[in-house]
Amino acid sequence: MKNDVERTVRDYYRIVGDLARTEGELLEVIDPDATFVEHPNPIAPRGVTRGVAECLAGFRAGRQLLSDQRIEVLEVLTVGERAAIRATWSGVIGVDRGPFTAGMELRCVMAAWATVRDDRIVEHETYDCYPPLPI
Repeated sequence: MKNDVERTVRDYYRIVGDLARTEGELLEVIDPDATFVEHPNPIAPRGVTRGVAECLAGFRAGRQLLSDQRIEVLEVLTVGERAAIRATWSGVIGVDRGPFTAGMELRCVMAAWATVRDDRIVEHETYDCYPPLPI
């Protein structure tokens, strides 16, 4: 049986990766004071640290930009309240915006750390590795 930390992490990625899921569902698995750190990558070249409000804004923006999205969690290793996660992400651009054109598919490999307390993500730090983008 999976421990609560792993279950929470998998629930979080299932919600974030499914365009049909709601902000309410996301709020059920993240702490109101959670922080999210995205290290530099082609989508966020300077990296970014977000709170819950910015996380929700990104959640909404992804739903406006993408026509399809998938996250496959490949591995979750836990020690106490901490989890190391290895996953893949793919998304299909749904609308022309900036350098992206509708139908363009993006992929990345993700490595992340998460801290879970009381069945909620309180910290999430991700290292997203994209192959050369087609832009």
